[in-house]
Amino acid sequence: RACDQLRCTACDFRVSLFDDYIWDQSCDYLFFRNNMPELSKLRAKMVKKKGARAYACQCSWRSIDELTVLQTEQQLRWVCGKH
Repeated sequence: RACDQLRCTACDFRVSLFDDYIWDQSCDYLFFRNNMPELSKLRAKMVKKKGARAYACQCSWRSIDELTVLQTEQQLRWVCGKH
C-alpha cells in the first residue's frame, strides 16, 4: 500500500506523485528545487510510462515501476504526513 500523503523531513515539502510517469534521466537537484510544486514546469522532465509512478519533493525524487519499499533507501527522508 502506498501512502499518498508523504512529507519530506529534509525540505519540509509535500511529496508529489504522478501516476504513469517517470522522471527523465537528466533531472537534478536544482530542477526540483526551482520548479516544485509547479506541475506546468515539472512536465518538462516527465516521461510517460504506463504502470509507473514518479515521486518528488523539493530535494529528492524517485521513479518507481515495480513494488518497492522506500524505507530501505537511507537518503530519502519521506514520512507519512497525515495518517
